[in-house]
Amino acid sequence: MILLILINICLLQAQKRNLNDYNVKWSTPGINSQGSMPLGNGDIGVNVWVEGNGDLVFYLSKTDAWSENGQLLKLGKIRITLNPNPFKRESFSQELKLQQGEILINYGQSKIRLWVDANHPTLQVDIVNKKPVNAKVSFESWRKKRHQIKGKESFSLWGIGESSYDKNCAGNIFQEPDTLVSTTHNQIVWCHHNKYSHWKDNLELESLGEYTKNNIDPLLDRTFGAIIEADGFFNKNDTLLISKNPSNCFQINIYPLTQIGSIKSWQATVLKNVADIKKVATKKRLENHYAWWSQFWNRNYIYISSKDTTNRKQAEIVTQGYILQHFINACGGRGNSPIKFNGTIFTVDTYNRTDDFKGIDADYRSWGGCFWWQNTRLPYWSMLVSGDFEMMKPLFGMFLNDLPLRKLATEKYYKHEGAFFPETMNFWGTHANGDYGCNRTSLADGYTTNPYIRYYWQGGLELSFMMLDYYSFTHSNSFAKNTLVPLVSEILTFFDKHWKRGTDGKILFSPAMSLETFHRAVNPLPEIVGIKAVAEKMLALPNTLISVTQCQQWKQLINDLPEIPLRVVNNDTILSPAAEFYDKANVENPELYAVFPYRTFTIGKPNIELAKRTFAVRTHKENGGWQQNSIQAAYLGLTDEAKRMVTESFSNWDKSFRFPAFWGPNYDWTPDQDHGNVAMIALQRMLIQYEGDKVYLLPSWPKEWDVHFKVNAPNNTTIDGVYEDGKVKKMKITPKDSKNQIQILNSGFTIKNIKQ
Repeated sequence: MILLILINICLLQAQKRNLNDYNVKWSTPGINSQGSMPLGNGDIGVNVWVEGNGDLVFYLSKTDAWSENGQLLKLGKIRITLNPNPFKRESFSQELKLQQGEILINYGQSKIRLWVDANHPTLQVDIVNKKPVNAKVSFESWRKKRHQIKGKESFSLWGIGESSYDKNCAGNIFQEPDTLVSTTHNQIVWCHHNKYSHWKDNLELESLGEYTKNNIDPLLDRTFGAIIEADGFFNKNDTLLISKNPSNCFQINIYPLTQIGSIKSWQATVLKNVADIKKVATKKRLENHYAWWSQFWNRNYIYISSKDTTNRKQAEIVTQGYILQHFINACGGRGNSPIKFNGTIFTVDTYNRTDDFKGIDADYRSWGGCFWWQNTRLPYWSMLVSGDFEMMKPLFGMFLNDLPLRKLATEKYYKHEGAFFPETMNFWGTHANGDYGCNRTSLADGYTTNPYIRYYWQGGLELSFMMLDYYSFTHSNSFAKNTLVPLVSEILTFFDKHWKRGTDGKILFSPAMSLETFHRAVNPLPEIVGIKAVAEKMLALPNTLISVTQCQQWKQLINDLPEIPLRVVNNDTILSPAAEFYDKANVENPELYAVFPYRTFTIGKPNIELAKRTFAVRTHKENGGWQQNSIQAAYLGLTDEAKRMVTESFSNWDKSFRFPAFWGPNYDWTPDQDHGNVAMIALQRMLIQYEGDKVYLLPSWPKEWDVHFKVNAPNNTTIDGVYEDGKVKKMKITPKDSKNQIQILNSGFTIKNIKQ
């Protein structure tokens, strides 16, 4: 009996997990960059590892370090060495402390804290030693001289140079060297300054040269780099700081900055940043840093447990994967550019890989610098339920900034109003040269050489739908007035004006395509369900935000849509990618866009069986990367299928890397931001689904998984609950008078039955 009680106590303790249980801890050095830990403050990032000799090394990155070629570069590599060397392998530990947003390293005699200030543009390394030691800090640059980017390395510049769909775009593309700024102070100062830019040539190629007359080149004179400063150190040379005397403690600060302007003006600004940050006591900054991470972790969590061994192991894997991907989103999600799907700010060198990409520096990322909507969207769909609303602003801001150019392109190419956005888009709003095509002989303006994106304008609709969800969660009228309505009204106008009506008065979507998969299509399903979903939600906005004319236009647009395309397979009627579709070239299921992202057929809506039949016979059942089968399974209430795929996804990271949430490379590059975020979204939708004021809890949740969760819902609502043994044990809804109609589907209760 006593043994049984002890076993039950152990099982109970195993189920009660908290964030600290998911810290990543290593007892041996990482050796090289593939053994690095990520850390960041939303804009500044580091990959941190300890080499076999005890040196602390990290790559430094920033979300807006765009080169003259539109490539997102690292800022540099920093090495810290202590002497006499306190490193002892038997006492070594390295831990990512999630709750605090810091990395702690223990050498035995020395302890190191590394943190990227959540509220200021600085990275700090705090070193405490039992015995006085000397320290040196060195900056290591691989961009020392002009270097031609060619061969396999050119894939990092997809769309210009050798790696383009149109080989007529091939040319000599170079990586330019960094600039070391000499100083007599206790500093290392360096930057990368763009002395030229391909922005103007890119716009002129796409017949948009007039835009350059009144707008600023976003690449030319862009300067990015950092100052390393440490009290008690002196310059040995421009790349090396050495401590003046042995000490028991050191504080080393790194201050990154990106700015348009001269190196001199950049240096003046970063020095001012240094002075301003120093005015705030380090203790106060650290307290505020901890406070930021505390509120971040408090706004969303999903802790899963189980009482049987198999499900307990799965629960641990899924919980860890969710937490670590959420953390990576936070590290790179608050900068001046959206999250790059192909590595975010945590790419590293590939010198130690064993595949075809061995020997390439840390600036490399497959598929280059463009934002591919099919990939870019996925981190942001996870941010609604997690309540990371401020992290969605860089994405919306980029599209809003690009709206004038996209309106100009629509008028120039198609002679009508509205705005379309390319599937693969430079951050300033154009196609990459190689996608658009450099040999324009006999090609009409706007006609792309790359057939995968020729009529692929679906991203504007999905962006609109996402922004409408953002508004339903936040009810920010300023966002609706200044971003949502201006953007979405122009996107809907494009889809209204672009195609002719057929003899039946309905829009005839031709020429068109169905995602990247079918290059020729008539009346593609994603467009039809997307337009209807977006237009209906726009019509539901308060009258103070939209005009009578807009309402009339959107109602007519809905009325003019053709029927959702269907087909018969094995005597069953299912959804079809389009009314007609040809030239298959990719591995998507366009027909299931009616489930996600557009939620036309989901739990609580009519005809869900039609979507379930479609899902059952879908062509592509792949799981991983940007494949969204797990999300659609959750939306359809297919619990076992969703659980299997989410568990599988969170189990599979790139085994060339040590950090267990560096997924990839899958279709893109490591760390793949689609893979982890698809699994995040699917897990969230297993737990919560919403439409308007209706919220369904546990709609696809396995009864064998207990869970303590806190999620966000429309109308500024948070829901904190505990589900155990197939029943809801606790539920707290904030605010108590939430306008949402909340129903718990898994156990058959409605919220009225739950005692708060």
